[in-house]
Amino acid sequence: MRWCEYPGLITGNEALQNYGCRMATGLGITLQLVAISVALGFVMAVPLAVGRLYGPRWLAATITGYTTFFRGTPLLCQLFLVYYGLGQFRPFWQEVGLWWLFREPFYCALLTFTVNTAAYQAEILRGAIQSIPRGQFEGALSLGLPRWKTLLLVIMPQAMILALRPLGNELIVMIKSSAIASLVTLFDLMGATRLAFARSFDLSIYLYAALVYLALVEIVRRVWDLFERRLTRHMALR
Repeated sequence: MRWCEYPGLITGNEALQNYGCRMATGLGITLQLVAISVALGFVMAVPLAVGRLYGPRWLAATITGYTTFFRGTPLLCQLFLVYYGLGQFRPFWQEVGLWWLFREPFYCALLTFTVNTAAYQAEILRGAIQSIPRGQFEGALSLGLPRWKTLLLVIMPQAMILALRPLGNELIVMIKSSAIASLVTLFDLMGATRLAFARSFDLSIYLYAALVYLALVEIVRRVWDLFERRLTRHMALR
């Protein structure tokens, strides 16, 4: 960021003056991490939800086990298992050409966050699909629509409306949960804040970081509310 070349532009707290640019860079990493993981998680969640509802019994059981594990264990534990656990198999990953993924903390955090949020989003979508009246499905089938077209064109659009609010909540949860990525040496917003405190011993730097997270969450919440109202305006009570 060009403004970081002029430290004098940041006034007030000395630690913020010295490390504000690093924190701004960390904020960019946080935004990338959350945006990519939530988007990839949604791409995974759709087939997971459909597979659990309409797939064969073995597939539904496998998906149930996946969602139960990632929703029932701490995200921090999952991150350590990926970064420190899978990272121990370096010769194997080098042999299959995947060491580039497990040697970088950003990619490890991205992988962990993606599979974690995919489990939550899959359950959100599953609940939304199940909330659609059975008559919608039967009516579409009676008109001769194939099962997959019924699901794609009739059921999913209605389910997405119902899932908007919990999906927005999941996005907000991921923004706040992303702070744990700093524990695997990733200099996201919280990682940069920890570094600033370690060098300045100024506890107020955490307050500034908390205000940044608060502002980010509030922006997302308001934008999501506008988005939801726009998509559901036809459902408003008269």
